Amino acid sequence: MKENADKYLDHLAKKVFDKDSIESPSFDFTNTVMSQVNALKESKLTAYTPLISKTSWIFISIGFIALITYLYFGIETESSSWFSAIDFSVLTNNKVTNAISGFAISKTFMYAIVFFGLMLFVQIPLLKHNYNKQFEV
Repeated sequence: MKENADKYLDHLAKKVFDKDSIESPSFDFTNTVMSQVNALKESKLTAYTPLISKTSWIFISIGFIALITYLYFGIETESSSWFSAIDFSVLTNNKVTNAISGFAISKTFMYAIVFFGLMLFVQIPLLKHNYNKQFEV
């Protein structure tokens, strides 16, 4: 029975191929397809725009340099001021800081925290690189 089905399919395929002629593409088929591909590639391309523009970075840098310059040259030390009259012992001598000062962390836990931090700082650039590669053409 399988032989009959194969013969029937073979006969049907011969009839279809005999009736239809082989189609050939037009003369500039490749150029037409490539122009359409290039048009798609340009339209779906994600343009990179930074979150903070260059002019904003310039203003931030100028402000930061001005602040550092003012703090370095502009402040004169005074021997007596209202700041020296404030009692900061309330922040250091209370029940919470005394309870925390007796807390000890084991070396294993400290190593785990340091290792986690290192792995985090290694993985962030790798993940960022892979994410940026997705948007490359």
